[in-house]
Amino acid sequence: MHGRHILALALIFTLMCPLVIGSSVTSGVDKNPDDSEVPFSIVERTTPSVDGENWNFEIRIDDDLYANGTTLTITTQVCTNDGVCDPPVAHESVAEGQNYAISITPPSDHTYVNWRVTANYENGEKENFPQGDWFKTWSSCWFNENEWGGIDTTGDGCDVGVEGALPGFALPTMLASMMLGVAYYRRD
Repeated sequence: MHGRHILALALIFTLMCPLVIGSSVTSGVDKNPDDSEVPFSIVERTTPSVDGENWNFEIRIDDDLYANGTTLTITTQVCTNDGVCDPPVAHESVAEGQNYAISITPPSDHTYVNWRVTANYENGEKENFPQGDWFKTWSSCWFNENEWGGIDTTGDGCDVGVEGALPGFALPTMLASMMLGVAYYRRD
């Protein structure tokens, strides 16, 4: 195989990878931590998240980690119904004793709020929960895998936010990937 073919295949795989990874999610079902596997417990979490309304999130660090100086950082990422996710944002949490709280306002037409917690240990090491993935709070109206859902859906759109917005990211990305692959192949 020529170098250009390998490059074209790598480009196609890279552009399509988010589509494959995103499809392993169960639409509309929040992904929550197992309390026995994380160093914190959830005190409050708004679910479902609603377009333009505060999404409140509060956790409590475990007693032993709090006693030894470990701190927590909460990171969020909001994804929209058109398949685009904002960059992750590490929040300056409001810490009161063992509790850490944040509040964000998801934009119109969002699908879900991804969230994770980083434990900043006293020895300088850090650990993400979950590792390499996100916990997830779905919105009150979402579009995923060609399906509308949530308590504010009309079946073909949303009662809140930008009504009737159709997802537009996945198909153009896939078509562009295929066109680039064909263009590289035809250049031989």
